[in-house]
Amino acid sequence: MRRLWLIFAQAVTVSVAVLFVLNTLKPEWLRGGGPASVVAILEAPDRRAPDPAVPPGSYAGAAQHSMPAVVHIFTTKDVKNSRHPLLDDPIFRHFFGDRLEEAPRERSSGLGSGVIVSPDGFILTNNHVIEAADEIEVALNDGRKFPAKLVGRDPETDLAVLKLQGNGQLPAITFAARDALQVGDVVLAIGNPFGVGQTVTMGIVSALGRSHLGINTFENYIQTDAAINPGNSGGALVDSSGNLVGINTAIYSRSGGSLGIGFAIPVSIARSVLEQLVSAGEVTRGWVGVEIQEITPELAESFGLPDSGGALIAGVLRDSPAERAGVRPGDVLVGVDDKVVRDPKGMLEMIAELPPGRSAVFRIRRARNELDLKVDIGRRPTPPTAAR
Repeated sequence: MRRLWLIFAQAVTVSVAVLFVLNTLKPEWLRGGGPASVVAILEAPDRRAPDPAVPPGSYAGAAQHSMPAVVHIFTTKDVKNSRHPLLDDPIFRHFFGDRLEEAPRERSSGLGSGVIVSPDGFILTNNHVIEAADEIEVALNDGRKFPAKLVGRDPETDLAVLKLQGNGQLPAITFAARDALQVGDVVLAIGNPFGVGQTVTMGIVSALGRSHLGINTFENYIQTDAAINPGNSGGALVDSSGNLVGINTAIYSRSGGSLGIGFAIPVSIARSVLEQLVSAGEVTRGWVGVEIQEITPELAESFGLPDSGGALIAGVLRDSPAERAGVRPGDVLVGVDDKVVRDPKGMLEMIAELPPGRSAVFRIRRARNELDLKVDIGRRPTPPTAAR
């Protein structure tokens, strides 16, 4: 009996030691969070104690915490001058030969912002900031400048990842907890508007989950009245503690300046795209090969549908996963794996989140009947790459 007790005591001691080591080095294993991120992302604590040196009502602490990680991005690209039309005339060339040379190439420049998201130099920015750039240079808040290379980009969310070509530790921003943001929260927008230099503006979260704006394929924007202007694109939207909650992306404006309606990509989407681009150089999404259409009240009445919920299948691509599963034009998709499809936008995002290669059950409404179809999810085709 004494021997059994000793064995039990030793087993308990070893188990406690293993749990302690895992909790210290790999806490995500105990939380069921899977393997660690491929990027050394800094996580914000659940609660951050206020700095006693910052007076009440001031956001200086949040600004000082996040400003060093926000950078200015300068892009240049070669622009080929138009060829003089007479150079293509054979008679003209017969008399004058090649003495009229083509004008040299010009270089155009662009300006935007970015956010250092890891101490080893990965930067999140907007795809439209660096699209078609031949050279990219990044200027830090302390005046240092580094060349940067493109790691990958995702035009469908307008995000891109750069890697600084420099050595040493860099000031990285802290990521806020997922889904921690609420309407009415104070936020700061940091960037380089109009190239005047790093600027901080303050506002609140006006709305969450903004979509149907026609800006990108996948839209789930944070709307804020913090002033965002040209040059702010790719910069940081941070909370009152200085933690990253979004990437500034677009504004609603008739004049080109801020009208109090700005949009930022939530940190949850930005982080997912970041990790996929760093690990694979591209973003992989699910696809089934259908053309979808919104169900208007008139369409619902003509199809004899009880309501306008779901997504109307307007077309099915030949030899696509949907065709092989038996999906037909005129079907109405109302559910995917027990999740309700409310509109085409929600259906697109729901399928995109499914990993290619797995199967999903589509609940289809067809001729007043409902049936379940098993669909093997394919891989969403990569959007065409802009000419470089």
